[in-house]
Order: sequence, then C-alpha cells, then structure tokens
Amino acid sequence: MPADGGIGASTKRREDVRFLTGQGNYTDDINIHNQAHVFFLRSDMAHGKINGIDTAAAEKMPGVIRIFTSKDFEGVGGIPCGWQVTDRFGEPMQEPKHPVLAEGFVRHVGEPIAAVVAETLQQARDAAEAIELDIEELPPVVDMAAALEEGAPKVHEDLSSNLCFDWGFVEENREAVDEAIRNAPHVTTLELRNQRLVANPMEPRVAIGVYDRADDEHTLYTTSQNPHVIRLLMGAFVLGIPEHKLRVVSPDVGGGFGTKIFHYQEEAFCTFAAKAVNRPVKWRSSRSEAFMSDAQGRDHVTKIELALDEEGKFLAIRTNTLANMGAYLSTFAPSVPTWLHGTLMAGNYTTPLIYVNVKAVFTNTVPVDAYRGAGRPEATFQLERVIDKAARELGIDPIELRRRNFITEFPYETPVALTYDTGDYHATMDKLEELADLKGFEARAAESKKRGKLRGLGVNCYIEACGIAPSNLVGQLGARAGLYESATVRVNATGSITVMTGSHSHGQGHETAFPQVIADMIGIDPEQVEIVHGDTAKGPMGMGTYGSRSLAVGGSAMVRAAEKVINKARKIAAHLMEASEADIELKDGRFTVKGTDKSVAWGDVTLAAYVPHNYPLEELEPGLEETAFYDPSNFTYPAGAYACEVEVDPETGKVDVCSFHAVDDFGNIVNPMIVSGQVHGGLGQGIGQALLENCVYDDDGQLLSASYMDYAMPRADDLPFYSVDHSCQTPCTHNPLGVKGCGEAGAIGSPPTIVNAVVDALQRAGHDVTHIDMPLTPARVWAAMQG
Repeated sequence: MPADGGIGASTKRREDVRFLTGQGNYTDDINIHNQAHVFFLRSDMAHGKINGIDTAAAEKMPGVIRIFTSKDFEGVGGIPCGWQVTDRFGEPMQEPKHPVLAEGFVRHVGEPIAAVVAETLQQARDAAEAIELDIEELPPVVDMAAALEEGAPKVHEDLSSNLCFDWGFVEENREAVDEAIRNAPHVTTLELRNQRLVANPMEPRVAIGVYDRADDEHTLYTTSQNPHVIRLLMGAFVLGIPEHKLRVVSPDVGGGFGTKIFHYQEEAFCTFAAKAVNRPVKWRSSRSEAFMSDAQGRDHVTKIELALDEEGKFLAIRTNTLANMGAYLSTFAPSVPTWLHGTLMAGNYTTPLIYVNVKAVFTNTVPVDAYRGAGRPEATFQLERVIDKAARELGIDPIELRRRNFITEFPYETPVALTYDTGDYHATMDKLEELADLKGFEARAAESKKRGKLRGLGVNCYIEACGIAPSNLVGQLGARAGLYESATVRVNATGSITVMTGSHSHGQGHETAFPQVIADMIGIDPEQVEIVHGDTAKGPMGMGTYGSRSLAVGGSAMVRAAEKVINKARKIAAHLMEASEADIELKDGRFTVKGTDKSVAWGDVTLAAYVPHNYPLEELEPGLEETAFYDPSNFTYPAGAYACEVEVDPETGKVDVCSFHAVDDFGNIVNPMIVSGQVHGGLGQGIGQALLENCVYDDDGQLLSASYMDYAMPRADDLPFYSVDHSCQTPCTHNPLGVKGCGEAGAIGSPPTIVNAVVDALQRAGHDVTHIDMPLTPARVWAAMQG
C-alpha cells in the first residue's frame, strides 16, 4: 500500500463528506437575488405545423414578466452540432437548424414552443396553460426503416429526406469484405436491436441566466460536464456573446452519464432571457421534462455477419446499422454511431477485414446522443453476441473461440484505423476463469435444476477507445472542437497547491484522485492539494469530462504543469543550496543535493519563490505557477473479460443475476477504490439495459415510457454483489501516468454478458433460442421459450 495516500492508495473520497452531509452545492441550490422563473410550454404532439401562438390571455396572468416565442429569437443561431460526418460518397451530412424555441414546426413531443418568465414557477406554469396554440398535426415518422422509405413524411421539410448520412468504413475494404463473406466456409448472421435508453442522472438539469448590465456580462449556472465547451458553443454560435463577456459555472453535478455534455436550448434561453428582462432567470427540469428533453441514448438496429474458417478463425465482419438521430442533431450525435462505434468493431480480435455501414436517420423523437460508453457498447454488443452465436453453431466453446482469435502482439493496427498500444487479453481471460470458478459451473447448474431453475453462463470480452484524441486527427474526422485538456498548477507561498483543471467531476472522485497524483510527484500530503473545476473564470480553456478521459487526458495535463513547477522550484532550490541544478533531486517533499546531506524543504523553496531574496531575479521571475495543455497522441485502450451466471424461471421467464465477475485492464491505477466504484456503477447501468430499461414510442411519436411508472430502472435487489479485479495491468505507453479510462467499461461489457448467459440457460434446457433483444423482460424470455 502506498504511503501517505499517493498513487495506488485507496484513499476515501474527500468530496463525499459534503455530499453525504447535505452540503453539496448543486445548481438548484443557487438562488440569485430578484430571480424570475421560467416554464416551457412543450409540444404534446410529435409533428405539427405551428399556425399561431396566442399569448394575450397568458400575458395578463398574475406574476407574468414576459412570454417568449420563436419570433423573439429572430437572428439568433440554432443549437450547434459539434461534429460533422462526411458520408461514404464524400458529401457532408444533412444538418437542419435546431432552434431555441420551435420555429414554424414542432418535431418531437417535448420540444419547447414558448417560454413564460414569471415571478414564481407556479405563476409561470399557470400562464403557460393559458397560451392558445394553433398547430396542425402532421404525420410523424418514428420507425427508422419506415423513415427511409420513398414517400415517408419528412421530419424536416427543407431536407431532401430523413437520411442524415450514409457512412461506410473502411470504404476501400467493402469489396474485399463482401468477397470474403461470399467465400467463407462458415458465416454467422445476427440481427439485433440496441434499444433506446434514458440516462436518468440523479440530478435533473438546471440553468440560471444572470446578466450584469453595468459590465454587459453574462453568467450561466448550469448542470454541465464541460462548461468551457458550453461557453464556446452558446457564446460564439447561438447568442453571439464574446467569450470574455460570458462566464459558465458548473458546480457540483449529480451524475451525467453523457447526457450533460451537450448544449441545450434551455441554457441558451435562460442566458438570453436574463438580458431581455434584466433579471436572473432560473429553470429547473422536472423528471417528466427530463424524459422528453434530455438527449437519449443508443437506439441502433443492426445486421452483423461474421465469416470464419474451418478452425474458427475470423475472416471478415460486415455490419449494417440504422442509427436514430431523433428530430435534431445533438452536440456529438453524429460521432457516436460512426467514429466511436465503427472503429471499435475489431474488438479484441485479429479479424483482417471489416466493413461498417451506418445510416443515420431523422425521426420525430427526442434527439439521441452519447450515453455512457457512446458507440463502444453498441459495437461490443454486436460483436460479442455474434461470436457467441458462432461458437454454438460451430460447436466450439465460447471462451476457446475467443482465445483462438485474440490479438497477442502489440502495438496492433486494426483494419478500422486504430492502433492498440498495449494489452494482454489471455491474461484477463485467465484471471476471469479463476475468479469466476468456471470449472464449478456444472455443479451450480445442477443445484439450480433441483430448484426448478435454468442456469446459464455468459462470457464477454471488450475493448474500448477512451480519451478521444488527438485533436488534429479528430478534426479531420469532423470534430468542430479540440479534444485536449488543460491544467494550471498554482503553488502558494506556504507550499500548498491549487490545481485548476478543465476536467469536470460529476461523480468520478477528481477531488480525491487528482491530488494523489500531484502529491505523489512532490512527496507532500494530498490534503495540501486543492482541485478547482467547473468555472470558466477560474481556469484555462478545457474540454470537460466524457469518454473516460479525465485522468488520461486531464491528469496528464496536470502532470505536465506540475513538471514545469518542479523544474522551476529545482532552480530555486539550487540557488538556495549553491549547487548545480543538475544535482538537485526532489523526494518526499525535500530537495537534496546528490551525494551530500544538503537539503531544503518544499515549503522553504515555495516561500522563496514569493519572497525572492536568495536568487537572481534576472534569471528567475518570482512566483510558482504553470499551465499546460495536453493533447494525447492516441486513445487509451482499456480491455477486459466478464462472466456472469443467471437463473431463469421457466414458468415466468424472470431472470435473476446470480453472480457477476469483471476483470479489467486499466493500466496503472491511481485509486483502486474509486476505480472499483466506477466499474460497479457501469455494471449496474449495463445490467439495467440488459434486463429492464426501454424507451418506447408509439406510432404517433408519443413517449410511452415517460416516467418511472413505465421506465424500469435497476434497483438494488436486481443486482448481485460484484466481483471485480484490475490486477492485469498493461500500462498505456503514450501518457505520462500510464493510465487508461475506467468510467464506462462496466456499461460496455455487461449487456452482452447478460444476454449470452440467458441464451445459454435456455439452450441448455433444449430451447431453440439464438437471440433475444434487450431488455430481457420476463415476458420476452417466456415468449422465447414458447418458440
């Protein structure tokens, strides 16, 4: 165990003290003097033409300050999309305007049409009910395949069709893949759906706009995972506010899971309205609003084909996917089914030929964007399900089939443009077999049979690409922002340290793990290190937290800034001890001269930096503060092997998860306890998707699963006690910490593991079941058993 809570120590999360005692400072805890409240009147139909909005009666209601409609936003930009995809014919995607308030048409249930600003929320709500709408209902399109049919109703009248883009990757491989599949000794085909999900973070979204007329300055308090990006998108592309006149603050955030990455209409509205009414304007989402206004996740329909030779070696993979964009393009939506999905189709395996086709489709539903894992879970689910099906068709043990095709030499260039730098997939599988006691499965299955239950075993391997990078590459792929990270390390005169990071914490434990890194470099107590984040006025431009990038990218920026600080401090120490800088070493919080007993404490050097009596100012300026920007040269590639055992009740189809084992390779680990917690959370969400969660629209575009009465979230008794291990470590070769991302792994690896286990249980009982689409509800499992 590392001493003093440095790298490798399972230090308890310092931020939990305030969270567990009710002292967290969330956006909804912020109330500004003289603030007004806004309520959005949202569409109750999926598609319609707005013929008129009569606000006359509503404007006379008590407490109403002003009512806004789209006419108030003439000349204001739409909500921008941050990633442009070019289709396989070289044409840019179709990109419709996403207005702050509906312009001319409504395109999904929940789209804001008008906004009432009033003295109280209840007064705003009452007035909204008095607004009279004249909307001509139009035919909606909800099903993706139907949306692409000739003559289908168009979601956007000004576009040529409902096809956003037709993407192929790698297009040059297409004919070779087709030929390999035609000539293969065996081809396994599987059609599946990765259902739509609602993120449901514990804290709903909140936005507060504040305008200072004296300085012409705006402040937005919001529940965001990346406040600097919100400032850039909203200021430059929507409202035209110079960045130095716009501050975005994202304080404590109660979970994000991707859905709080994006710039939303409500943020732009509150910022705009605060100036228009010259008062702070606050909006707080209800849970019902969140179901129909937060960006949703997944929603892919895929056909995957896996070609194998007689020995079970993979020859080629071909996938065709329909990906739902919803009614508008959310911030990073186009990147999810393309570059974050297609590039992961190699998985852990040596498949030489891969072709991925994705058709992104507009429908009259809530926009879809990144949700924990973002493209990686969709790729892993397809791949690991078709491998399991192939193993059964060929009569090869599923683990053995995977082992025959594992990548074993690194670095490894995949046929879908990634270069894996490190990994050891046999080691993680070896550890899994030991941890899960797979040799004892038959005995446990026999015991389940005595109780009238069907027991199944599911395994899965995954790899993901984290810390999207580098900026110049992703820029060529369509990213409209850099994907670096920044940090400023400010050393105070007494030796304590303030680190200002562009990364944002919303459950990851940054305030604990980041100080461990800095403290370990210097040899001081982590309690001497403070982390500041979430305020664009307090640190350098940063890109925020998503894609398991915080430590690999944000932590690396901190390391680079700290190295600059240490280098300068070493110069000061050399002057203080009248020694050569090359002879100065830093260890355990003291600078020493090699080969002597001369030393000076960290605090003495930092004091000298601010009281510069002992070194020449012409060589070293006073102070001890440095900034660094870190742009990775590659992704990090965490990988793992998972196994679970389930029991199925043959009378009802109910599935119980008896055990779940996760072995992950995350490279070097800073805080094992936090890493385990991240895996636990991801497993819970992945199991929730596999067994319970399903976002459903009817043919009229009405959201049927619009509350917790109809959208099943996992509860404690739905989940087993997990067994997690991260002792198989192959450090990343291209970041200074050797770390890989860990926050999304559990959600990536668990859904196919569960489905594989349930299918295994049914097949062992003699049922001819090769696949069941998620969620594996009792009704679906029971129906599958009935044929």
